[in-house]
Amino acid sequence: MKGLGFFTLIGHPLFWAIWAIVVPQPYENLPIRLVMAVLGLPLMSQRIAHDPGSRLSGRVFTAVFWLELPFLFSWMYLCNGGNQAWLASAAAMILIYYFSTDWRIATVGLFAGAASARLIFEIAGPAAPPMSHEIVMTNTMVLAFCVSMGLLLGISSANLRREQLSNTLATMGIMAHELRTPLATMSLLGDALRGAAMEAGPPAEPKIESLGLRLHSLVRNMHHQIDTQIANARLLRLPRQAERVDAAELVAQAVAQYPYRSSRERESVQVEVRQDFNFRGSEHQFRQVLDNLMKNALRSIAAATGAPLPGDLRIVVDTKGRTGLITVSDQGVGIAQDLLPRIFEPFFSTNHKTGHGLGLAFCREVVRAARGNISVRSEPGRGASFTIELPELVSD
Repeated sequence: MKGLGFFTLIGHPLFWAIWAIVVPQPYENLPIRLVMAVLGLPLMSQRIAHDPGSRLSGRVFTAVFWLELPFLFSWMYLCNGGNQAWLASAAAMILIYYFSTDWRIATVGLFAGAASARLIFEIAGPAAPPMSHEIVMTNTMVLAFCVSMGLLLGISSANLRREQLSNTLATMGIMAHELRTPLATMSLLGDALRGAAMEAGPPAEPKIESLGLRLHSLVRNMHHQIDTQIANARLLRLPRQAERVDAAELVAQAVAQYPYRSSRERESVQVEVRQDFNFRGSEHQFRQVLDNLMKNALRSIAAATGAPLPGDLRIVVDTKGRTGLITVSDQGVGIAQDLLPRIFEPFFSTNHKTGHGLGLAFCREVVRAARGNISVRSEPGRGASFTIELPELVSD
């Protein structure tokens, strides 16, 4: 995002010099170029660059690129009488626009930008070289070909990525299901150990009983992890539910049901309810969201300190205006700044040894389905803080 912003900032003055001095065109406008160059600054801001997956970043990116590409290029094409230089530029713009964003956004933006530029040109446009009927028809055919190719490639690429992701997720779900069989055997072994403990009597009974209980605890933990991975693997097929969910109760249940590895790990989690709120979404899916965030946080804390302390993981429920907030903060190893823009992408993980990169992608999809947003702030060595923003549900 920063690279695009930097290119926008320096690119427009550079192209003005090319089209106005080096290869003069009938129309070029320095003030317009400078205004467009300034639009690169929002793309370079910390909030946008470090959280490109947020709704704010998406809206800023869409608006800036709509002005920079279809609107500006259509305006310059019309002002230059559709000459060869701007016909080629418009054709390149179409392909770049389809490549840089979703094909649906590109199609709507392309026609809206061209229509807006045409309207303003008719009202306040400069005198432009006239275009003959032959030039209009020829240019229209060239541009229509570029649009059709951009649309075809955009749809094909989107379908291919979705199919690849779907097949990978399905494979992961099958593998998780297959682990149930050996776990069932382990559970039977735990029952057998506890039965043998009763027959052995003291002093062996307590030790064997303890081993059986530990085995059962391990099986329960593994089943929980499998449920988590299966839920994450349904990333593309999340059922849309609209329950009324109480945020404080949701957090309390998620904290109580999490399979902690030790009592110290459980004691490290502290919950603070400053202002409770209700929202509409899937309670089950949001418990899974908190489960993913807690798992990542506890692993990060273990990597940083080894032995967690009370308060190393804090979950805060609060409101800001009409927006509900759930914040999960840890005192772990933190996340490098260059990795922050990608952590919500499917299959991207900061933990290359055990992470599969689906947990946070799942979290983002669930939160977005509830018309909310999830963002992260972090510094290496100073932990991470994930904030879920949700529209507060007004009481009936």
